[in-house]
Amino acid sequence: MNDNSTKSIWKVIGASSMGTLIEWYDFFIFGSLSIVISTKFFPSDNPTAAFLSTLATFAAGFVVRPFGALFFGRLGDIIGRKYTFMVTLMLMGGATFLIGCIPSYASIGFWAPLIVLILRLLQGLALGGEYGGAATYVAEHAPVGQRGYWTSWIQTTATFGLFISLVVILLTKSFLSETQFDSWGWRVPFLLSLVMVYVSYLIRKKMKESPEFSKAKAEGKTSTNPLKESFGNRYNLKFVLLALFGAAMGQGVVWYTGQFYSMSFMKTVMHLQSDQADTILGIALLLGTPFFVVFGWLSDKVGRKWIMLGGMLLAVLTYRPIYESMYQLSNVQQKTKLNETTTPGTEQNSAIVTVTKSQYDDGTEMTSSKILHQTGELKGKETIKTTTHLAGKNYILLVALIFIQVIYITMVYGPIAAFLVELFPVKIRYTSMSLPYHVGNGIFGGLLPAVSTYLTTNAEASNTPQFYLAGLGYPIIIAAVCFIIGSLYINNKSTPPNHE
Repeated sequence: MNDNSTKSIWKVIGASSMGTLIEWYDFFIFGSLSIVISTKFFPSDNPTAAFLSTLATFAAGFVVRPFGALFFGRLGDIIGRKYTFMVTLMLMGGATFLIGCIPSYASIGFWAPLIVLILRLLQGLALGGEYGGAATYVAEHAPVGQRGYWTSWIQTTATFGLFISLVVILLTKSFLSETQFDSWGWRVPFLLSLVMVYVSYLIRKKMKESPEFSKAKAEGKTSTNPLKESFGNRYNLKFVLLALFGAAMGQGVVWYTGQFYSMSFMKTVMHLQSDQADTILGIALLLGTPFFVVFGWLSDKVGRKWIMLGGMLLAVLTYRPIYESMYQLSNVQQKTKLNETTTPGTEQNSAIVTVTKSQYDDGTEMTSSKILHQTGELKGKETIKTTTHLAGKNYILLVALIFIQVIYITMVYGPIAAFLVELFPVKIRYTSMSLPYHVGNGIFGGLLPAVSTYLTTNAEASNTPQFYLAGLGYPIIIAAVCFIIGSLYINNKSTPPNHE
């Protein structure tokens, strides 16, 4: 590539990435604040049920992503890539901003979770159209033989979106007291979205249509019925199914295990302080993100297949020992207690009977608050809230264990945009690649936090030994099935046979 071509594609990546990053930020703010949201928009008489309801609402946004892929994919193949993902950007930003404006369950009752669900569904529809457009747009600007490298920059945006959502939350918490954040500060990350979306809109407004699509349109080779040609054509449908069951399905569960289940596991199973869990995940994401580009570049050299499948296989073989090690870092039953202090205290709407702070030989600290509720349906009920804080080598080790999972993510996710783009012809590319990607991520991946949390909660209630590993059964089975199908049927060549 000459200097002008390189400069041009960096502009394309910059404009595409900015919008995609913000859309992922919008989408992930909800997941990052799921524990807080569960107390605001759902009944408070059963905290576990409220949290599971929040995860289910979070998952609903993923479930509708395939419908967004079909609707916006069709538009993208008919009218163009640029205008379609301009619409998705505005839809996503508007829905996210409005979530930050919704009154709480205490104020408007049942309407609160209903409105949240509707806005969450709109977010899912928007994201269903965004990713395929951005990946296709960049790939159609990239030289053949370098698509893995250039599209891998788009792949970093999902992780950066999550990373930025965590940073914004942590910064907001640092400027506000705990009471202020709990009362209204949690709305700030949602409301900030409007400013970021506006900036991205101004940047994207200056973009031109992709050269491959413009050429096809000028020659009259665009599709008049992308849905029929994508899924009604048996030959093309075979590639759609292969993309789903041989790559996207496994990629989806590896991605969401490493970035969302790990966060939920740290907070709800290890009982880490929320800020510490967010910081640990943020450090691991920051360290691991460059590897998206590394594996995208490598896929141009050695092929996409074994890099993606290698990430899935490593996940299948190592998830259980990784999460066993994570759990033991905060398992105080395995530690020597050095000292313990007990103090009385009070809390708004409830009375803290005792606060017990314990320190252990490896630097782990645990705080247990026995709370006697005085208001509402919880009056007279007693709960114990436990938080753990890691220090020293345990802190570093936990960062390393999350980092390993991020590396698996970069292996499966770095090359997949180029892999999907190259499976399909220009005239139906947006539609054909978007559906398997969003079914794999939206259905198989998006359901993972809710399914795995339910499995873990159920196992704990049943006093199952190693209950904390029960949630891993879902991603391990899905990734293993995907590895087998991909090994047998995916061609390792960078570009499959042309099937226009």
